[in-house]
Amino acid sequence: MALIGKNLLDGPEPTYLEENPQLTARFDAGDEAEDLAAAFPKEQLPWAILAEEALADGRTLEGYAYARVGYHRGLDALRGHGWKGHGPVPYSHEPNRGFLRALAALGKAAGQIGEMDEAARIEKFLGDSDPEAAGQIAQR
Repeated sequence: MALIGKNLLDGPEPTYLEENPQLTARFDAGDEAEDLAAAFPKEQLPWAILAEEALADGRTLEGYAYARVGYHRGLDALRGHGWKGHGPVPYSHEPNRGFLRALAALGKAAGQIGEMDEAARIEKFLGDSDPEAAGQIAQR
């Protein structure tokens, strides 16, 4: 039996979300995250950006709420692409970054409001999704 190309670890394959060209075009044109979230409410990137901006401004609860929306929208999208609740979600794949950024923002906000168990769970989830994601997000 040939093993070439076979997943020898028998783990789930990475999940790759699809790019939304309309969102990308508007984002590249300089549209604000608030406008993009309203126009594309199922996309994670605008919610992640809103969360990051709110947290940077010290609006912790607002950041938590935005991050939670991006996180749940991301879970819906991942499941729609065959994700079964675990497995790689590579940060190197641009369309996955909205979900991973929302996840990181949710963990940060959870820690800031004292939800340490949630913050730890999210840190593990982020690392399990892509061990490089937290570092890449922090370097942005």
